[in-house]
Amino acid sequence: MKKILTLVIPVLAYASAFAADPGGYLFVTFKGEQSPMTEQIYFALSKDGRQWDALNGGEPVLVSKVGEKGVRDPYLLRSHDGRGFYLLATDLSINLNHDWGRAQTAASKSIVIWESADLVRWGKPRLTRVAADDAGCTWAPEAVYDGETKDYLVFWASKNKRDNFAKQRIWAARTRDFRSFGKPFVYIDKPNHVIDTTIIREGKNYFRFSKDEEFKAITMETSEKLMGPWRDVAEFSLARLQGYEGPECYPLKPAADGKPGEWCLVLDQYSKGTGYHPFVTTDLAGGKFEPGPDFRFPFRFRHGSILSLSAAEYAKLERDLGKPGSVK
Repeated sequence: MKKILTLVIPVLAYASAFAADPGGYLFVTFKGEQSPMTEQIYFALSKDGRQWDALNGGEPVLVSKVGEKGVRDPYLLRSHDGRGFYLLATDLSINLNHDWGRAQTAASKSIVIWESADLVRWGKPRLTRVAADDAGCTWAPEAVYDGETKDYLVFWASKNKRDNFAKQRIWAARTRDFRSFGKPFVYIDKPNHVIDTTIIREGKNYFRFSKDEEFKAITMETSEKLMGPWRDVAEFSLARLQGYEGPECYPLKPAADGKPGEWCLVLDQYSKGTGYHPFVTTDLAGGKFEPGPDFRFPFRFRHGSILSLSAAEYAKLERDLGKPGSVK
């Protein structure tokens, strides 16, 4: 068992040079409900976003001992000012609690947050309440920087007592520092359950993927503003692909020399327990995705996220976490 990083550090200046010096990718994920340790945070590295290798000998890099003492659905983002990184996760352990009904109607109103200056040394996890007073759960938190309001929009899925926990909605709150949060509000409300929203940006447009239970499939929407109006991407090729959740989308290749960039959308096939499957496109705005060839994962990746790295960031992670027993 590798030692777990719980070093408390200030978030120091650590700007990324990814745009000018692409170096690879970091995948943060969890493994499942098999044991208390599989519902913790695992890291993997890739040079090309396709071939992945586990860090820390395939053992968890971060372990939560707060709240429900389990974490799922980790989301990693770089701070807008380039000074550090935030990792958000669902405060939930199905292994320790077992009951999915309780997990939706009587679970945590908080998320677990870690901070780091360099992706290797991490502060202690903190339990931060964000959901409404009558929320039954706070699932799959993610965040995106809003350039118009100069803060972060943090969003997650909740059922609420006010309608007898009738359905999951996407709620949101705003923050500037991931310590104090504004009043939560409903961000996405669909006729049926909606969970697992993720948002990316290409050019002037945002793209939003969610798991919508109307067709038990992934939806794709686009907008020029985070608060909308949002409209469906009519030709989204995966709109009727059932049995998947946890969408995450990341760039494989930047646009260059008049050629469009390449993007990868990974979907967690929960219905068969096979983990993430990749789908790629060179037409993000058109939503034309095809199954991605030549991908390799060292174990079954579950709902997580992917961060683009500079060459220096990749080298540091590989050096400090790449060898068994290397975590201090």
